[in-house]
Amino acid sequence: MTKRPKKVGITALIFVLVATFLCPAAWGEGSWDKDNPTRDELNMIDLLVARPVGVAAGIIGTAIFIVSLPFTIPTGSVREAGRMFVVEPFKFSFVREFPDESI
Repeated sequence: MTKRPKKVGITALIFVLVATFLCPAAWGEGSWDKDNPTRDELNMIDLLVARPVGVAAGIIGTAIFIVSLPFTIPTGSVREAGRMFVVEPFKFSFVREFPDESI
């Protein structure tokens, strides 16, 4: 009875791999224009999910930066740690253009 789940899993894996290779990425490139509704959905996800997650990452990063100060001060890497943990997440959320054309 243990062979049946393995067969089903292997069959599903083969099906997914075949389906992936049958849908080339080039088919999707023609649909990425400014009037596409998918673009609007991605902009909404950016606005409602990605940017708030960036703010949360900045807040958590600030706490990590403060905790890491005893280790970064002796090595002289305070500026790099601050940029990585604090500046970049907040820049992602507040400085990046909306709508982001690189999506």
